[in-house]
Amino acid sequence: MAEKTLEKSDSATAEERGRGLKVHHLRPAPGAHKKKQRVGRGEGSKGKTAGRGTKGSKARKQVPARFEGGQMPLHMRVPKLKGFRNRFRTEYQVVNVATLEELFPDGGAIGVDDLVAAGAIRGKSLVKVLGDGEIGVAVQVTAHAFSGSAKQKIEAAGGSVTQA
Repeated sequence: MAEKTLEKSDSATAEERGRGLKVHHLRPAPGAHKKKQRVGRGEGSKGKTAGRGTKGSKARKQVPARFEGGQMPLHMRVPKLKGFRNRFRTEYQVVNVATLEELFPDGGAIGVDDLVAAGAIRGKSLVKVLGDGEIGVAVQVTAHAFSGSAKQKIEAAGGSVTQA
């Protein structure tokens, strides 16, 4: 008798396995799917003109949203700009080493204020020294940035470079 109950329990588990959740039992949550509104199908809610008003190009089918009724479109009116301009760039006023020698023939210490006083740059802005030209006097330059060639030329002439 113990054997019969054992067989019964084996067959019961097999039946229970067949009665589990299946993909075709799944349904969307209530209210998840709404019926599509059929517009323009007779007098009633959204009937006749389907909420588009009467006549005109916007009452018709397939008029692009960007269409401006024949006037020159916006994308053709705006000027064409080439390239990319970084809004976050750091802009420097440049001074060449040849200009330093021209303005300060005796050499010495040169700062941003001295360059403004000499008229080489405008005040209250960043200064970068570039290596265009030659320099023969020893100058101690203080600026915000230096090019590699400017550093080499100033140091070769016996001067020094200090970044502010």
